Parts: sequence; C-alpha cells; structure tokens
Amino acid sequence: MSFDLKLSVQQDSQNLSSQQKKLNRLIEQIEQQKIQLEMWQKAKDEIQQYTQKTFMPVYTELHQVLFDQLEQLWNGLSNYELNKVDVRQLDDKIYALAKMLQDSKLLNQQQLKKVNELYIYYLQSAEYAQNKKSKKKKISDAEGFFNGKTYTDETEFDDVEEWSTESYRQARAQAKLKRQQEKQVQAEKLTTQSLKTVYLKIASIIHPDREQDESKKVEKTELLQQANTAYEQQDLFYLLKLQIQIEQNQSVSKKGLTADQVKFYKLALDAQSQKLQSEIDNLIDTLVWSESAKITVKKLKGKFQISDLYKQIDADTSALKQQVKWEKERLKYMGKVKELEMLLEHGVL
Repeated sequence: MSFDLKLSVQQDSQNLSSQQKKLNRLIEQIEQQKIQLEMWQKAKDEIQQYTQKTFMPVYTELHQVLFDQLEQLWNGLSNYELNKVDVRQLDDKIYALAKMLQDSKLLNQQQLKKVNELYIYYLQSAEYAQNKKSKKKKISDAEGFFNGKTYTDETEFDDVEEWSTESYRQARAQAKLKRQQEKQVQAEKLTTQSLKTVYLKIASIIHPDREQDESKKVEKTELLQQANTAYEQQDLFYLLKLQIQIEQNQSVSKKGLTADQVKFYKLALDAQSQKLQSEIDNLIDTLVWSESAKITVKKLKGKFQISDLYKQIDADTSALKQQVKWEKERLKYMGKVKELEMLLEHGVL
C-alpha cells in the first residue's frame, strides 16, 4: 500500500506550525532510515562474504605470526643471555602479545592454551610485584611519619590526579549510560502507549462488522488486518500512516492532526527513529572489523554508505598486508640473539 503521512497532504504547507513541520521532517527521516536499514540488511551477506574472502585470510595470518613471535620471545628468555633491561623489554612484549591474542578466535585450542598460560603468569607476576611495592611503601611511610618527615613526591600527586581524572571520566560515562537507559525506557513506554492509542482509533473508525456494503466490508477487513500486523510488529509509523489515510477516506477529520496529536506523535516517532538508527548502527558494527573503520563510522554519523564500507575493507586489508610483512621481518630477527639485541637496542621489538 502506498500513501503519504506528511501533514502537507491535509493542510496548506504554508499554514503548518513549527511542530508540524518538525514532524514532517521526522517522517522523511524515518522513511530514509527504513530504506537504509533494508539496504544494509540485503547487503549484509555479500559484505560478509567479501570480508571473508579478502580481509580475514590476512587477519588470520597476522594472528599466526604474532603467536609465533610470542613463542619465539618466550623461548628466548630461557635460551639467550640478556641483561635485566632487555629481559624487562621482552617481558613487556610477551605480555602485550598474550593480552592481544587471549580472545583470538583465529588460533587453535593448543595455541590459545599457551597464550592464556602466559597471560595469567604475567598478571600474577605483576600483582605480586605491586603487592611487594605497596608493602615497602607502607613501611617507608610509617618510618617517615615517626621520623617527622613530610612527603612532596610529585609522582604521588600525579598518581592521585590521574586517578581522580579517570574516576571522573568513568562517573561521567556511567551517568551518560544511565540517562540513555532511562530515555530508552521512557521511549518504549511512549511507543507502547502510542501504538495502543492509534490502533484503537483505527479499529473504532473501521468496524468491518458494522459495514452493510460487502465490498466496503472486505476493504475494511483488509485495512484492519494491516493494522493488526503493524500492531504486532510494533510499527507505530505504519499505524499512524494508516490512521491518517483512513480518516481522510472516511472524512473523519478534514483539519488533520490537532496540536496535541502532533506533539504526542512526534515524541513517539522520535523514539522509533532512534530505534531504527540503533538497528542500523548495530548492523554496521557487526560488519566492521578494524578500529579505523569503527572510527570512520562514528565520524560520518549515520552517513556511512555501503560503498564506504567496501572501500574501508580494501584499505584495512592493504594496511594489514603491510603489517604482516613487517611482523614477519621482525620475527626473523627474534630468532637470533644478536639480531634480537639489535631490535631491543633500537626500541623496535
């Protein structure tokens, strides 16, 4: 069925209030979002196939090379004679690789077991070192107190300032998330209320059982079935379009929506628009692998197109191939103590 919800159909567009014009723009936005969502849904399988064909083989190879580096460096700790500074660099690199690979779905079970063993080992070592450091600090602070010393260590103040900043950032993020959740709950309540209101309005106008004319009865029955389907699918947008079409056909309302109706439906359609955009964003997010692509999506703010994603996949694949090339070269240097020392000396481990 094809019909137009826009209020300019019912009224001279020059006489529309600012709220009615906003509602019209929102209606256009929802129409575009529906089209956009459908396009992404249709393109999803093809995009995934393209990603599996081009990006994933290179991504898998990178994980294998990084695991080989992890093993090589771990073995190097036992086989090479290195100074304390170099050993510390190796430990940091091994921990970073283990942390990066611990959730990898591209390694086999045996490899993942090795990664997790090393990750846990370094976590426990770090925890032990931190506890030991804290214990020494407590003793030092106590001695300083009884000796009448005061402390003006700038690093301590920096730590406190950094902790305060991070705590403030986390608190803001939690507050923002809470507001979004509350807004979502209110939107869902409003949508549910609107759905019921519009559906009952349609049912009260149509009433197929009261229609004497058989042809009109069939038409009204079909309209009611459409309303039932839209109600079951929680599609307020379609129900509202259906209501206005029926009112126009039945000459129930020649003046269009009242100011209260416009305000009420705008709030409800706002909620539906947000839901549609969320569906689009979530769908795109499942198709995006790299952090650079995720950043690009956020920057474009809803204007990210299917063609943009293909370009991004190609760009990411190209960058990944270059990284694999460098990681393989780095791996060769890790296999010999002299060349490993050269990597350590130049800080390119």
